[in-house]
Amino acid sequence: MTFAPDRPIILASTSAYRKQLLERLRIPFEVVAPEVDETQLPGERPQQLACRLAMAKARAVAHRFPLAIVIGSDQVADLDGEALGKPLVHAVAVAQLQRMRGQLVVFQTAVAVVCDQDRFAQIDLAQVRVRFRDLGDAEIEAYLQAEQPYDCAGSAKSEGLGISLLQTIDNDDPTALVGLPLIRTCRMLRAAGARVLPAP
Repeated sequence: MTFAPDRPIILASTSAYRKQLLERLRIPFEVVAPEVDETQLPGERPQQLACRLAMAKARAVAHRFPLAIVIGSDQVADLDGEALGKPLVHAVAVAQLQRMRGQLVVFQTAVAVVCDQDRFAQIDLAQVRVRFRDLGDAEIEAYLQAEQPYDCAGSAKSEGLGISLLQTIDNDDPTALVGLPLIRTCRMLRAAGARVLPAP
């Protein structure tokens, strides 16, 4: 697809973390709240949930701005097939981290790019395998008091103090764990006709 300079780029997200990640690309973009119900469907696996919500967010905003290239993303912490989302409150965050200590957790991070005008839609999934240390309750409490990561999937704010909770990280995109896999995002933006790097 040829470069389309008339296509604005929109991030369909209310996440400050995704906004900060997309700003790394130094391309102009707007942020629009997608207003999508994020309730998990019966029998829906974590990776299916992440992909469905990423595409739903992108499509919801693309329908309102059909000329725009819209990016939607979603992340779910996958603990043995169970989806752990944003804890929102302290007690849930404690319970999540207690369950994840010493465990392998897969962070399923999906990204979708949609442009209604061009009938363009792509989606991809980045899987980040994270091994948590065998955390003590005092460590969990200290981390939560310091970071308050109640808006992070699985209470894991890896770009902050949350990195101290982890033993290993295995992935192919270092930005995926934060919430927006930029390698995949760049690839899909280029496919949609957006210029990721400025013209020489």
